[in-house]
Amino acid sequence: MADLTFNERMILIQHAIKKYENEAVLIEKLKSVLPEKDIQRSLDTLIGTQRVRRIGPDILQNNESHTELPDLPENLKSLIENL
Repeated sequence: MADLTFNERMILIQHAIKKYENEAVLIEKLKSVLPEKDIQRSLDTLIGTQRVRRIGPDILQNNESHTELPDLPENLKSLIENL
């Protein structure tokens, strides 16, 4: 599992949401990189800060009208590509 900072984890999850909007699929894909507990906590934080919004019961979407999607740091690019 990757040893990521809080900010790196948030950016990784936001970019993963762009790739997989379905929450169950997203969590399953991210489990190879992060513990499920960290994924859930990060999703709650992103939703609470309005960077991510829930659309329907299973769909997540970056709230790009509220906040820009952060740039993907070089060290996270391969993680996203391999999800």
